[in-house]
Amino acid sequence: MTSPTEETDTGAIDVVVVPSGRDLDLAALKALAHPLRVEIVDVLTTYGNFTASGLAERLGESSGATSYHLRQLEKHGFVREVEGMGTGRERWWERTPGAINIGSDKAMSSQAGRSASSMIWRQFNYSQNRLLQEFVDRGNDELVPEWIDASAISVATVRATPAQLDDLSKACQKLIDRFAAKRRTEKNLPGSRPVQIHFNAFPVIDGVETPTIPVSDDAKKTREN
Repeated sequence: MTSPTEETDTGAIDVVVVPSGRDLDLAALKALAHPLRVEIVDVLTTYGNFTASGLAERLGESSGATSYHLRQLEKHGFVREVEGMGTGRERWWERTPGAINIGSDKAMSSQAGRSASSMIWRQFNYSQNRLLQEFVDRGNDELVPEWIDASAISVATVRATPAQLDDLSKACQKLIDRFAAKRRTEKNLPGSRPVQIHFNAFPVIDGVETPTIPVSDDAKKTREN
């Protein structure tokens, strides 16, 4: 666990604890690799606590189906029952805190792991794109100008090496992690609402890579001298 620090407006140092992520093994990946289970985790992450019947209503499923999948998700540590809420018949559920890594080296070392990871990513991306499109289509009509001004949709296409892209990815992820960790200590802050932050940085698959120029033996000797 790391503890980045940042200076507040008052000049004081505020410690922001960023929890380490959980690398999903193959068993956990297979347990999550179901469209409804990914949707359940996504809804609990975005909107907060739900009962099985509440999830069923929101997702257009039967309460029996959501109840079953919640139990399977609980078994693998993705969700947990909210303490002090509900009854034996109507349990409240929340997303288990902490980031999850669905693309760990161990999980991606097998075809089964890559297949499960790909399915999970497709479902998460579907949900993210749906929320983004809803913002584009309805944001100006339903949100106050302050929210529109604070929002950003940005795309930049450049040429970069793997090392350069890695530097950017780590820097942006660190910034996002610090921001998210601090906001999660301010639950139900007046004026707040669910906000999604998307960050994607990847090579264009059908793009052409600039060839690496080989260094001759004479050039190597010159550098060494």
